[in-house]
Amino acid sequence: MQAVKARLLELIDKHWGYDTLRPLQEEAMLAALDSRDSLVVMPTGGGKSLCYQAPAVLQDRVTVVVSPLISLMKDQVDGLIACGVPAAQMNSSLPLTEVRAVERDVLRGDVKLLFVSPERMSVPYFREMLRRADVKTFAIDEAHCISHWGHDFRPEYRQLRTLRDEFPDASMHAYTATATPEVRRDIVTQLGLRDPLVLVGDFDRPNLTYRVLPRHDEAKQVLDVIERHRGEAGIIYCTRRRDVDSLAEKLQKRGHHAVAYHAGLTQEERRVAQDAFAKEQCDLVVATVAFGMGIDRSNVRFVLHTAMPKSVEHYQQESGRAGRDGLEAECVLLYSGADPMLWRSMLKTETSDSAHADSLLRHLNDMDRYCSGAACRHRALVEYFGQKFTGDCNACDICLGETEEVSDALTIAQKIVSCVYRLRESWGVSHVVGVLRGEDTEKIRERHHNELSTYGLLKGYTRQDVREWIYQLIAQEFLAQSDGEYPILRLGTRSREVLRGFADVRLRQPAVKKADATNKRATRTPLDDLAAYDRDLFETLRMWRRREAEERGVPPYVIFSDRTLRELARVRPTTPYELRGIYGIGDTKLEAFGDAIVHLVRGAASLE
Repeated sequence: MQAVKARLLELIDKHWGYDTLRPLQEEAMLAALDSRDSLVVMPTGGGKSLCYQAPAVLQDRVTVVVSPLISLMKDQVDGLIACGVPAAQMNSSLPLTEVRAVERDVLRGDVKLLFVSPERMSVPYFREMLRRADVKTFAIDEAHCISHWGHDFRPEYRQLRTLRDEFPDASMHAYTATATPEVRRDIVTQLGLRDPLVLVGDFDRPNLTYRVLPRHDEAKQVLDVIERHRGEAGIIYCTRRRDVDSLAEKLQKRGHHAVAYHAGLTQEERRVAQDAFAKEQCDLVVATVAFGMGIDRSNVRFVLHTAMPKSVEHYQQESGRAGRDGLEAECVLLYSGADPMLWRSMLKTETSDSAHADSLLRHLNDMDRYCSGAACRHRALVEYFGQKFTGDCNACDICLGETEEVSDALTIAQKIVSCVYRLRESWGVSHVVGVLRGEDTEKIRERHHNELSTYGLLKGYTRQDVREWIYQLIAQEFLAQSDGEYPILRLGTRSREVLRGFADVRLRQPAVKKADATNKRATRTPLDDLAAYDRDLFETLRMWRRREAEERGVPPYVIFSDRTLRELARVRPTTPYELRGIYGIGDTKLEAFGDAIVHLVRGAASLE
């Protein structure tokens, strides 16, 4: 066993330039080499891909990797080839001549990793080819897609359960970044995993700073985040296509090079937008959730949601696209209590499967509780996935003191609930807010609502304050809201507790702004030792990396990650020997880029 471990570390250092493994990677790799089925759950950026890539290099036969997106396959194949690992893909984007060439390479044993789509796996001819190649290992990426209870259920993934019958001697390995205990059990059942080794990594991402902010001036709030990350890459998510187009246009008019991405664009328009972002020709993309899974760009420094996502799993996956290189990054979510209402109306048309519909609604409610909650954001995410979290993160709006509890929350709640009661549970949020604030409007006067005892009880607060408190009370079940195009406020299951004065009501509001509060970074980032690096040299290396990537037709991160560039700018190696000790530089990349990097570092030194 020790010999196998040593061989693994040797080849990982040789091809990928890593001299240590992350938690659970060794166990996952040994399971693959031992032909034992496994389920590996690691957060985005946790190193899942290496768990099936490294063992494949040691094995005699090809490892088949099922991956959901063509763009993701291409980037992974390009990255492996750049590291000196023979890999290939087979998908609908390839002409028949290339498909046949890949088949010949696979049958000759010249390919270590073959990436295919779940649709390709359902083709009888293709499965026959895999039997001729005597495939003994299957890796299922994004395995949560097979589960009805997951957040991204894809029917074509269900077809993969027949692999167990057709390839009884092969081992099956499932990989995902987002899976609750319920989803993990379903993956094991659907794929027919036999006595699998189940490995669940730490869901905490200490290099990410999470913020959930009340949405009140979306354009300004978006610009504030962009300004904090000037010159850095960011993804901005919107719920609807028209929101994407509108925001992208506003940013472009402000002089930002932002591209739009959503399913309403042509395939060519989406490809151009995705390529521009992946190749670092553009640093800002405004998108629906249709964007992201196929993007491996590791140096995204912020992810901004302009509205609440529809599940905690979606949020963990989408926000997890920030800081995949392990360096500091920020995740901002602009939230309004109206968001879950919009999602509920949209989800009604999403599925006719009642069990799946119930699952979607449950996910939505969990996400709503996360947004309106007052607990540490890191703790809330980690505990959602069934793990424990101790201490304060010092990397979220709650722990950084950017929000505070409303001191007289019970009294405010009593006034709001009483107003809903006196309005006979017949009006929406906007009208209730107007009555509570004592607004002098024609609608209020016509209905004599200015004569109610609750009229003007909260006149000292802004519409935004009162509106957000109402939604927080809905989240805590002190109020409820009807479905439909014009939702009505009603008393909740816990309204009596409020009116009787013994409810534990918690309302939050933004704290009085502290100097530099939003510029604080997480203090737990594992790469603090890289903080002091030559920023001019780093930018020089970034420009060189972009040119190399353009010449080779690959994304810049396939050449080197930002983490590798930062370490180069910190250590400033001037010989190939020193260069080989840098994180992320294996033998193949040393041979390909070593001379150029040494020349750049020496050139920077000569200018000092």
